[in-house]
Order: sequence, then structure tokens, then C-alpha cells
Amino acid sequence: MSEAKLGGRFTFPGTTFTVQRIGYGAMQLTGPGIWGPPKDVDGAVAILREAIAAGVNHIDTSDFYGPHTTNQIIQQALHPYQAGLVIVTKLGARRPPDKSWQTAISPEDLTAAVYDNLRNLGLDALDIVNYRAMGSVHAPDEGSIAEQVTALADLRRKGLIRYIGLSNVTAAQIAEALTITDIVCVQNNYNLAYRHDDFLIDELARQGIAYVPFFPLGGFTPLQSFTLSEVASQLGATPMQVALAWLLQRSPNILLIPGTSSVAHLRENLAAGQLALPSEFVTKLDGIASEAAVKH
Repeated sequence: MSEAKLGGRFTFPGTTFTVQRIGYGAMQLTGPGIWGPPKDVDGAVAILREAIAAGVNHIDTSDFYGPHTTNQIIQQALHPYQAGLVIVTKLGARRPPDKSWQTAISPEDLTAAVYDNLRNLGLDALDIVNYRAMGSVHAPDEGSIAEQVTALADLRRKGLIRYIGLSNVTAAQIAEALTITDIVCVQNNYNLAYRHDDFLIDELARQGIAYVPFFPLGGFTPLQSFTLSEVASQLGATPMQVALAWLLQRSPNILLIPGTSSVAHLRENLAAGQLALPSEFVTKLDGIASEAAVKH
């Protein structure tokens, strides 16, 4: 697949990192519950190599996936990394043996996590590190993140991190972080049906900061909509391809990191970059968020 077909290109602000707008999220390269290795490690390696061969040069990961599993598989599959590949990881949680999700946000926790990521990815410095505020799990809560962002800024000055991003945060937290260091990307929950960040996306676009929706296809409860299915049928595409194409057309600063454990599904996701949505279909799709709000 031509790189030009992956939704176009985006350069993170203040960096030399230019990526295709459709990347790959590595969370599903683990066992059930995002715990332990997958049943088919060779298959996971094949998915990563297929993504790179298709032109993907933006991989999203975290050392608390597994824990350690996804980063170790990424290193196994792709190290030494090709020039231009941007690996984005995130910090802020730990996975104890009971498989729970616990916060790990002290400066000591964040420093240890950076070293874990470096070791398991086989890197001397991390391209981009997102501080992942735990909040209400998949929605942010207000509160200062200055201590955490300052800790990452210190690690950046030491050369262990090149650039810093944020995840699961509010507009106020982003503004606070920008008083401490440059922020190159924000990763929040957003998709066709969940559009709480509409204003934030537009504001970040004005600043040239990337917005990377997690759960672009609905996450653990995949998007389901008669309108979405109807539009997909008329375009000869799958509903999930239409949902991804809508995100690409929503704003030029949106980058996609859909994840999958299937090569066939990976190819389907990447093909969404070639799908142009006529304006009348965009109007229909824009109404899905209102439909979802009525149902809940």
C-alpha cells in the first residue's frame, strides 16, 4: 500500500517526526485482559511487520500492556528500527500480579517506567512519552498534573525522552502542562459516538498539536449504528472503515492508532485511508453522537 494512502502525513509540532496519519496501536498484542503473551507470538510479530511494510511509521504502545509484553514483541519484530519510525509509549499505571490497574504516578514511578520502556523496546531514548492520567478510567478528571509533567520534563532534559504528550486529560490540564514543557500530542477517548472533545480538537489543531483518539472504533463496546451501517453499505466499505475515515476528515491533526490482532483486520483498517466521505454522508454521520446521547 502506498504511504500516501494512509490518510496523509502529519508532523508533530517542534519535531522532525513526520508520520502517516494511520498508525497502529499495539495493545491487542497481548493475552486476554491485556495480560501476558498472546497465544500466537509469531502472529503478533507478523502483524507488526505487515504494518511497517504497508507504510505505517507510528506505533502506540505501553510497557504496562502485558505488562512488558507488547514492547518486547515490538523489539523482537522490528529492532533495529527503520529510520522514520516513531514509537509512542505511555506512563502512569502498573499491573501487579492480580492483573488490576494501579496508578504509578510519582516521579520515582515515572522514572522507573521510562527505564522499563527503554529496556524492553531496546532504545537509548524514547521518541514520545504520554503521561496517562488515570482519571475515571476512560474519561479525565480535573486536578493538577504539574508534578508528573515536571518529572517527565526532567527526564527529557536528561536525554531519556525526546518529546512529551498527554493522555486522558482535560483542557485545563493541557494548559497547565504547556506552562512546564512543550506538548506534541494529546490522546483521549473520542469517536463517532463519543464527541466530548470536539472543542478541544479544534483548539489543538490551531496550535498544531496532534490529537490521537483512543477507542476510535468504540473500544470494548464497538460502535453500532444503523446510520453507520447504512453509509458503509452505500460506499461499499465496512462500518469500521467509515468510522475511521470520518475521524480522518474530522480534523487534519487527528492521528489514528487502531489496534488488531489480525493481519486481515489490519489491512482493512489501513484501507480506510483511501475512503473519501461525500459531504452528505458526513452530515449523516455527524448525527450519530446525538443518537448515542439519546440512548443513554
